[in-house]
Amino acid sequence: MTDPRWDAVDRYASELLVRPPEALDAALHTAEAAGLPAISVSAPQGKLLMLLAQSVGARRVLEIGTLAGYSAIWLARALPPEGSLVTLEVEPRHASVARENIARAGFSAVVDLRLGPALDTLRSMAAAGTLPFDLIFIDADKPSYPEYLPLALMLSRVGTLIIADNVVRKGAVVDSESGDERVQGVRRFNEIVARSPRLDATLLQTVGSKGYDGFTLARVVS
Repeated sequence: MTDPRWDAVDRYASELLVRPPEALDAALHTAEAAGLPAISVSAPQGKLLMLLAQSVGARRVLEIGTLAGYSAIWLARALPPEGSLVTLEVEPRHASVARENIARAGFSAVVDLRLGPALDTLRSMAAAGTLPFDLIFIDADKPSYPEYLPLALMLSRVGTLIIADNVVRKGAVVDSESGDERVQGVRRFNEIVARSPRLDATLLQTVGSKGYDGFTLARVVS
């Protein structure tokens, strides 16, 4: 489900307002050359993540799902000099490309890329008493979203902003009978968010160069 106007508006926004630096454009080219899937957030979405991180005064950011490091670079740009970002990636090839992109952008000292299954890494972090994060961005395998959320909450504090990507699935999220495990994963995730007394949330539909999708945004309130 696409519309040429969506691409045109994204280009307009990118050229007029977003103006991604060269390192971010290079990250996309590197990912394409390496044969990685073209599923990174768009430039306007990346800048939205940056602005949200700045708005909550984030000093510590957690990202679940690195891919080529594109969104990690946007989020790293939001951090103060003493800030840090932990990003989790399961695929060694993706991690290798991401490290190259992050280094080119000048954020190697800021971004801690941890390789391995995210659930294992998150459990280890929680067990180790890792300090809470100010913003958590979930953009990984959709069937695992319901399992990521309780661990994300363990790594949060009151005021933490949790953002989950790809939760609308071209509108398929409303189909309770869907046989797509990705759809069912985000449905369960949204239902858990809705039931949690610790979260105040909304779901925002998006259109653009990435098609028709959306974000769930949840603030930790207790």
